Amino acid sequence: MATLGELAKLIRSKNAGPFNLTFDVMFDEEETYRRVVESNVLTKEVFCRLYNLVEENVLLVHHDAARAIKISIPRPVFSCDLEDGDCYGGQQFGPLVGIEVPDP
Repeated sequence: MATLGELAKLIRSKNAGPFNLTFDVMFDEEETYRRVVESNVLTKEVFCRLYNLVEENVLLVHHDAARAIKISIPRPVFSCDLEDGDCYGGQQFGPLVGIEVPDP
């Protein structure tokens, strides 16, 4: 069993404006991308658990042509708010790296 961090070419998070975060999980190979998508280890439900959200606030898109999964969520606090510890949203991807992906 491998982790998402081992399988993905890139996992990142960033601001999508001051009120939203976006996450990108990208893969080099079609086979690896399909393995992750078909395993259902990265779903709206998973994001809800990891980031304490309700499902209707999670936008998840599989972009087959780019071999990428894109997820957008509301920020817990607005970007650069006094309580914001990550103004650019670049550190929020951490919980995704260790997600275990079953062997095919």
